[in-house]
Amino acid sequence: MDRLVIDLAVLVLAGFVGFSVISKVPNTLHTPLMSGTNAIHGIVVLGGLLLMSQASGALEKVLLVIAVAFGTINVVGGFLVTDRMLGMFKTRPARPGREGGGTPSGAAGPSGGGTPSGAGGPSGGGTPSHGGALEGEGPRAGEGERR
Repeated sequence: MDRLVIDLAVLVLAGFVGFSVISKVPNTLHTPLMSGTNAIHGIVVLGGLLLMSQASGALEKVLLVIAVAFGTINVVGGFLVTDRMLGMFKTRPARPGREGGGTPSGAAGPSGGGTPSGAGGPSGGGTPSHGGALEGEGPRAGEGERR
């Protein structure tokens, strides 16, 4: 009975410590930490596989199979999510027919406005995007707009 109480106390304390540590992790560190946690969980799955050979009762074997199955799902899913998150930071090749990936200066974008980028819209102000020339002067000699 004493052993069960000690084990339950350790489980509850580990839960509180784990919650307090995880809640203080900033969002920018979430993906790298999850990647490392998935690698550690892979070792736990390997330990579960090794314990299956030493299991004596049917209940132990069933619980180990369930634990290894859930652990494997966790590892695979974690690495897929990590790969997807890291894929967001990869540069994509430019699609044919699009250079620069945005609307050209002066073209009407989704908002319907036709102001050059940097002109500041209705309030004026801002830096023009055509080589530093003042508004109304047009581009400097030899500096045409990109198309």
